[in-house]
Amino acid sequence: MAVNKKKYGVFLYILSLIYGTIILFRNLLFDFNILTSKEFSVPIISIGNITVGGTGKTPHAEYIVRLLKSEFKVATLSRGYKRKTRGYIEVETDSKVIVVGDEPLQIKNNNPDITVSVDESRVDGIKNILSDKGKNIQTIILDDAFQHRYVKPGLSILLIDFNRQLKDDHLLPYGDLREKEKSKIRANIIIITKMPSEIKPIERRILEKDLRLYSFQNLYFTIIKYKNPVIIFPGKTSAINYNFTKNKYDILLITGIANPAELIKHVKKFSLSITHLAFKDHYHFKEKDFNKILNTFNNINNNNKILITTEKDMYRLRDTQFCKLIENIPAFYIPIEIDFLYNDKNRFNKQIVEYVRKNKPVSSIYS
Repeated sequence: MAVNKKKYGVFLYILSLIYGTIILFRNLLFDFNILTSKEFSVPIISIGNITVGGTGKTPHAEYIVRLLKSEFKVATLSRGYKRKTRGYIEVETDSKVIVVGDEPLQIKNNNPDITVSVDESRVDGIKNILSDKGKNIQTIILDDAFQHRYVKPGLSILLIDFNRQLKDDHLLPYGDLREKEKSKIRANIIIITKMPSEIKPIERRILEKDLRLYSFQNLYFTIIKYKNPVIIFPGKTSAINYNFTKNKYDILLITGIANPAELIKHVKKFSLSITHLAFKDHYHFKEKDFNKILNTFNNINNNNKILITTEKDMYRLRDTQFCKLIENIPAFYIPIEIDFLYNDKNRFNKQIVEYVRKNKPVSSIYS
């Protein structure tokens, strides 16, 4: 956390006890049906975490979208974090980040053939999606919805960052947990994300033991795969002369994500040096930020230099009138995907597809 725990530790710990009591009370209201979770007639897949910060929700959501969309009519729904609007909005490929949020816009641009929507109320959002009978939606993926208990998903996927194990963490604001570790009982599937590509069998067994899973839960492990950098302003800068497998560059790295450590490690593979400008997660870039980016880039004393950012940050950088200040810079973003370890991809795919096949609505109901 950014807060100095040594200075404010006791105060933060007391606040975390108060916060924990509130979350416990809220969960009990749902557990005893005082607050109700609504079920829907279409299969609902929820993806989320119980820690703040990035665990890889969006690339996992996109993986499931790609898995399902060839066979089913798929929709995704999120609240559209950090958008400046409210209510239900269907995302288009040319939507603005401030209107729909960066992650839904990324999902829509990578999957223009599916329905992508935002609504701070998941219940209202699902109702709006299903009200359009012409779409004949057969399954809905809820992004970042593990704590949103007003909807009861048929399949709940909990993501846990390998580098931030639940047993080592504490409740907010003393730690990064949104709720206690035992809340994982609501998950059908648990995925340990951001795994190292190689891990000893004994380390895996220790990891599995520490998780203390229930018999009905399935465990999977995924890694982040970085794809080739993509030019951000193709009409202004040519990518032809840039070879990331043979050449190395002085890099200005721009990030507005929760944890850029793995990205930095990857970028070092084709960098001579890295100058890193880090912004808050989902940060909306202002004119002064673009001026800072431009000045920092110009001050790198090497002609063999480029700007690198994430795909999510790319949408926020590009979605403003001030982007013209950097459009002549050779600027790239790095797309990411997830992949499964231990030959578990087929097992995961089968579990997801079979759940949707078994629970999808009869088409005539929605046609």
